[in-house]
Amino acid sequence: MGLVASSTGTFKSVAPGTYPARCIKLIDLGTQESDYNGKVNVAHKVLVVWELPTELIIDGDCAGQPYAVAKFYTLSLNEKANLRKDLETWRGKAFTKEEEKGFDIRNILGAPCMVSIIHSETGKTKVNGVMALPKGMTVPTQINPSVVFVIDEWDEDVFDSLSDGIKDIIKESEEYRFKGEATIDRSNEYDEHNPPFDDSDIPF
Repeated sequence: MGLVASSTGTFKSVAPGTYPARCIKLIDLGTQESDYNGKVNVAHKVLVVWELPTELIIDGDCAGQPYAVAKFYTLSLNEKANLRKDLETWRGKAFTKEEEKGFDIRNILGAPCMVSIIHSETGKTKVNGVMALPKGMTVPTQINPSVVFVIDEWDEDVFDSLSDGIKDIIKESEEYRFKGEATIDRSNEYDEHNPPFDDSDIPF
């Protein structure tokens, strides 16, 4: 099913605030198990990464590079899923019934937006919201290359380029055992944790 949703590295910390951003990475993490309050949940997960081209790192090995922020999602367009909520505020438009049947999130790669960043009590960076750009605003040209990794379209070179932490997560998935084969369809699972519009202005 690739990265169709239905009904990566160690990132430097950026100050809390709202920034223009651009999606640069989509990483399929496969079907993952998690334990929440004693209940085991199984869901297809994906990692979305944005670069913040107006916010450059000023020191260290990454000096001159834009900050990057990321968010884990369940690959679902259930009406209560976090992915759907963020995509709709990003698009500035609700999903149609037809789109709910199958929306390839690779459509968001390279798309501009605004991201709201907060810090947790431990100082961890968190993407708190994704919104459409204000009318008339533009985002600088993408700096880093786009990266897409899809387990059932296995690419060893792309996999090797991922951070060890992300690779370890992928290796825990059901799909990793059957690299390149069809994945299990869990598209309808719900992530419990986590003026009129002109279609020509919708980024994806």
